[in-house]
Amino acid sequence: MFRLKNTAIAVLVVADALIGVARAAPPQAVVSPLMTMPLEDYPGKEGLMITVTYPPGAVDPVHRHHAHAFVYVLEGSIVMQVKGGKEVTLTPGQTFYEGPNDVHTVGRNASQTQPAKFIVLLLKDKGAPVLVPEK
Repeated sequence: MFRLKNTAIAVLVVADALIGVARAAPPQAVVSPLMTMPLEDYPGKEGLMITVTYPPGAVDPVHRHHAHAFVYVLEGSIVMQVKGGKEVTLTPGQTFYEGPNDVHTVGRNASQTQPAKFIVLLLKDKGAPVLVPEK
């Protein structure tokens, strides 16, 4: 009986810890594709346009795109930085560029209370993933 009680308590402690970790994780960005277009003049390349919505407090992992990425902010305020570059805070109407060899070290919503939304145009290899996590 004592062993069963200790096992039950251990299970509850682990479950509570896992729930706490899930609550502590920042919200994820919501990515919606708008269009993909093969670039006939550039064999093997395509243009991909997406919208990204950052819920309040959203943070991207460190990553790269292996693409030319052109960002245009529609709503809210976002913070962006590539490795070796300066951290910038962007508001509606402002832009950001990320090259194919850049490591995107900071990508987040500047607000903990308001969402942010932006458009990204990626010029990339046909069929390549949009985002590659950096280790």
